[in-house]
Amino acid sequence: MDKRQGWPGADWASGNCAEIFPEEYSLNIGKAVLRRLALSVPAIQKMYSERNALLHENASLRQNARNSASTNTGPVEAAQPGSPFYHYYATFDAIAVMHSHAARDMKPSPQYLTNYLGVKIDPKFIPHILEPMRGNVEAVPIPANWHADIAEWAGALRAVDLAQNSFTVVELGCGWGCWLNNTGVAARNRGLKPRLIGIEGDKGHIQFAREACAANGFRDEEVILRHGIAAATGGVALFPLQDAAGTDWGLAPVFGASDLQRNAVKLLGQYEELPMISLKEVVNSVDRVDLLHIDIQGGEADLMEACIGDLSKKVAYTVIGTHSRQIEGRLFETMLNAGWRLEIERPAHFITRDNIPVVAVDGVQGWRNPLLAPSTRG
Repeated sequence: MDKRQGWPGADWASGNCAEIFPEEYSLNIGKAVLRRLALSVPAIQKMYSERNALLHENASLRQNARNSASTNTGPVEAAQPGSPFYHYYATFDAIAVMHSHAARDMKPSPQYLTNYLGVKIDPKFIPHILEPMRGNVEAVPIPANWHADIAEWAGALRAVDLAQNSFTVVELGCGWGCWLNNTGVAARNRGLKPRLIGIEGDKGHIQFAREACAANGFRDEEVILRHGIAAATGGVALFPLQDAAGTDWGLAPVFGASDLQRNAVKLLGQYEELPMISLKEVVNSVDRVDLLHIDIQGGEADLMEACIGDLSKKVAYTVIGTHSRQIEGRLFETMLNAGWRLEIERPAHFITRDNIPVVAVDGVQGWRNPLLAPSTRG
């Protein structure tokens, strides 16, 4: 068979299209067919339909970051008094917890941005935001900095305070190892033995995480990084490819695609197949998880509903990034029914687009498991 006739659905264009059109046009038709087939996956269709709006918003954020950096010569505090990031609920003094972990007498490193815990961050991870901050030392991020607010910082550090002797953190969707490094360094500063476990779908971001852990002094035996998708069970998922790591930090996996759809998106070169890594397998590989940090772009409620029984046996504290109000409600039901205690929470912030709510800033929930983390600690 002529290779030009091998495209699925080639005859829909005009009979035997490979004989009528030039080869490059046949290839374009084939790609169009594959793209149409890929867009039959609802999750891919949703991402494609919102792409232009998100790109526009991203461009605006980049310009705002450049403007901020050009007028700021000292440590960056990314929000002003009256910021919505002050609108959180907590059962403990969140700001006091953050201040208690501030590193003392830090010196700037010319190669890195150094945060207030002493964590070194390579600006190449998010160059359009961090490059102007190279060589700086950040202030305590109240109410927020370029990646997290009081609720997320305090929730993660609360887990460090509740740990004893050692500190094991599991970060799902770990990116450059943000919370592996932040809580790992904070735990080490407290004399706890750290163990860092990260799962990430983007291969470039996994390499960033390796580099970040090494830059912050973690030994190879203290770090486990896995390239895959965290899920309730094993299997295969599709994950978007990007040309350069650090360009997009909101990539989401696609579950449940048919064999035909999976082959189509792979041929287009826009997705790759990755193993789904069972969360039960991950938590059962250790005696205890002091912090489970979850930021998996909308799959958090399904994951917690499916795994809460196993998590309640092994996980002392979890901080969850939430991606809709509906997800937040489902998490409340799942966690409260399992006996967990909500210790800190800030709801997702949304804007409306064509009268439809769209999340602009992810929410945060911090939950303590009273079976493994009595509130008298910390």
